[in-house]
Amino acid sequence: MTRFALTLEFDGTPFMGLQRQKHGPSVQQAVEEAVLAFSGQEVRMQSAGRTDAGVHAYGMRSHVDIETELTPFRVMEAINAQLRPHPVAVTHIEVRPDGWHARFDCIGRSYIYRICNRRAPLTIERNRAWQLPQDLDQSAMHDAAQVLVGLHDFTTFRSVNCQSKSPIKTLDRLDVRREGEWVLVEAEALSFLHHQVRSMVGCLAYVGMGRWSKQRLQEALEAKDRQALGRNAPPQGLYFVAARYPE
Repeated sequence: MTRFALTLEFDGTPFMGLQRQKHGPSVQQAVEEAVLAFSGQEVRMQSAGRTDAGVHAYGMRSHVDIETELTPFRVMEAINAQLRPHPVAVTHIEVRPDGWHARFDCIGRSYIYRICNRRAPLTIERNRAWQLPQDLDQSAMHDAAQVLVGLHDFTTFRSVNCQSKSPIKTLDRLDVRREGEWVLVEAEALSFLHHQVRSMVGCLAYVGMGRWSKQRLQEALEAKDRQALGRNAPPQGLYFVAARYPE
């Protein structure tokens, strides 16, 4: 049995999320069924993170165990062939030791949230970004975002359905920058609470619009109360970028 580490890219629009769901299709189901189709083996995919319905990924790290004599390249080609027409692709594959785990060995996760700051409706980027027609002050957003960096109780920015044992997390980086009509929010941490990134982005958008101040964001954090949240950004603008490992 060989443990293959996969790097997955996917459009989350047609899925109920990364993990298998009883009420709809998932990325995990698509990959597991692709492996079954070419190898005849039922596998269980483990991943570095979870994503909600509609959330995308540039580089989700996952692993599956397959008994095969095929080279990693051939395994990748076989999985991708069976994944069609799902909007999921294995962009990189490598063999890892049996004890290696995509989730438990991960020491860092990064996300990017894409806001299209224009009045014209989205066409090509529909379902792949959050459109906000109001002018956003990205400098004010970045300055306010630094309030959230570090070790905090993020209860305010935590979904009521979050299964994490503790609301206390360390946010390593939260940067906001503009590229033309795009406002990009980048977040890095060891791990995140359910909806944490989307909740932070929603409040930062209020700052960018001038509806919230940096102090108001600080007060929302210190409230440790979900009722203090300003807004939860929609899922379609969120992308899992990469998982980091000791090596």
